[in-house]
Amino acid sequence: MSQPLAELLKRQTDAQPPGNASPFATAVDGLILLRSDHERHPSHHIIQPALCVVAQGAKRTTFGGRHYEYGAGQALVVSVEMPALSRVVKASPAEPYLGLAIEFDPAVMRDVLACLDTPPTPPAPAMSQGNVGHGVFVTDFDGPLADCVLRLVRLLDTPKAIPVIAPLIVREICYWLLVGPHGNEVAKVVLANSHAERVVNAIHVLRNQFSETLRIEDLAAVAQMSPSAFHRQFKALTSMTPLQYQKQLRLLEARHLMVNGAVNAEAAAYRVGYESPSQFSREYSRMFGAPPRRDIVALKPA
Repeated sequence: MSQPLAELLKRQTDAQPPGNASPFATAVDGLILLRSDHERHPSHHIIQPALCVVAQGAKRTTFGGRHYEYGAGQALVVSVEMPALSRVVKASPAEPYLGLAIEFDPAVMRDVLACLDTPPTPPAPAMSQGNVGHGVFVTDFDGPLADCVLRLVRLLDTPKAIPVIAPLIVREICYWLLVGPHGNEVAKVVLANSHAERVVNAIHVLRNQFSETLRIEDLAAVAQMSPSAFHRQFKALTSMTPLQYQKQLRLLEARHLMVNGAVNAEAAAYRVGYESPSQFSREYSRMFGAPPRRDIVALKPA
């Protein structure tokens, strides 16, 4: 199934207007097309909950200390919004990297879950506070799920059909994910009042208030857990501690401000919550491989 999808993605990306660069937004809400004619250096970004499919080539994505490599015929499923480091590791002008991402709507996922006669059940918790597991996994991309994605991309050729048919196909994609071999992993994050869902609620607070000083005790209260259990479950789900998660959000936002907002490093540091410009510069260099000014000079031409 990956070959027909690769041919379709190549045709769609070939037709993009000159000057447009991957990722390509589409008329289908939440569907993003990806292409690279060369292997790429790692790039930092925030990945929303999504199904990330590779039709040709290969990619590596890192969350905290966990690495996931996936190639043609495979998909990365991300169930929690997380900072990530991604890199195209297999691509060439003759055989470009071709892929796509379909962002999940948690409300749609919950609605489909409620319609199942036998919904997937997360494994029994190993501890009194529960065990949320990882929020990311790689799966083979075939069968009905692959057919759904192919039909969704084909809709781009018939724009008038998109508002009517695309929501139905997205629901079908949610169905096949929930009844598939990793259905319990997906269900953990959308089941109301599950341990994972409560950690996600705390992640949303952290995301919305990342420039503020947040105490673990306050985030744990949002998740209705003890601080020690919350810290453990947060790291299990995101592969990083709450502090590491907040730091990456701050640095990514500071980089965005400097590239797009004509803000210098010191101003960006204060705006994202740093009190020490020197600490900001050290942590920025550690994450992006160069101090702020040199990194932004290199980024702006791109």
